[in-house]
Amino acid sequence: MSLTFRHIALIGKHHSAFNTAPPAQARQVLTSLTQWLKQLGAQVYLEQDSAQQIGLDGAPTLDVQGIGTQCDLALVVGGDGTMLGFGRQLAPHGVPLIGINQGRLGFITDIALNQLEAKLEPMLNGEYEEDHRVMLHAQVWRGHENVLQAQALNDVVVNRGATTGMVELRVSVDGHFVANQRADGLIIATPTGSTAYSLSAGGPLLQPSLGGLVMVPIAPHTLSNRPLVLADSAEIVIELVSGRDASANFDMQSLASLLIGDQVKVRKSQHHAVFLHPRGWSYFDTLRQKLHWNEGGS
Repeated sequence: MSLTFRHIALIGKHHSAFNTAPPAQARQVLTSLTQWLKQLGAQVYLEQDSAQQIGLDGAPTLDVQGIGTQCDLALVVGGDGTMLGFGRQLAPHGVPLIGINQGRLGFITDIALNQLEAKLEPMLNGEYEEDHRVMLHAQVWRGHENVLQAQALNDVVVNRGATTGMVELRVSVDGHFVANQRADGLIIATPTGSTAYSLSAGGPLLQPSLGGLVMVPIAPHTLSNRPLVLADSAEIVIELVSGRDASANFDMQSLASLLIGDQVKVRKSQHHAVFLHPRGWSYFDTLRQKLHWNEGGS
């Protein structure tokens, strides 16, 4: 068989307080994958932190930069959080990712462990659906100083401190004042992030191919403050007017503490994350399965 992808990186779920997969199980899956891919004729590399934390050997290791320059595919064994993290890091290199679900929900890790080889082998031979996902580029400005910049695949969230009251946020889009919002916070989400925190805050679901972003207030003081769908060309500026211990989160994986007057500027990133799905994959099938639509119906 002539493989479409010959240099393949294997990435495992890193240890965390929310890790639902025991290290022994993750080690077994990645070890089996390594052996199987080698039998197919692929050159296999292990992401170095995954190899160290899970206790893997049997293949050379690479850091993320090395994967970006030497691999043409990354297989991510874990949950959506693992895919988000490596999707962001590999996006500048254009390396596509295939998600193997070892987490809880799996909106973007859509291959189940019990279907692994049956689903993967056709994909490695070129039979797949290619899915480009919009990312966000965010900057935190303190006066004239850019104190932080980050990428996000799901969302940028400005929210209040854990033990404090509402924050007041001045929001503008493309230089036009929108509103001063008093709320627990504000979410700027991509279509990918529309199934995450944005959904729990009452935001709409956006089809991934849609050129749009969604701005969702979190528990707003004024109930007429509703979710707003914006063009993905928009630049959104969120200024902290009042509120203690506020912060900006980027995919809930990096954090910036905010002071009064700080501005969070959000726009579409120049990079896209690239996911590969099995042939015949449908976003609507994923929604129906993960959100349990039509259960009990005929």
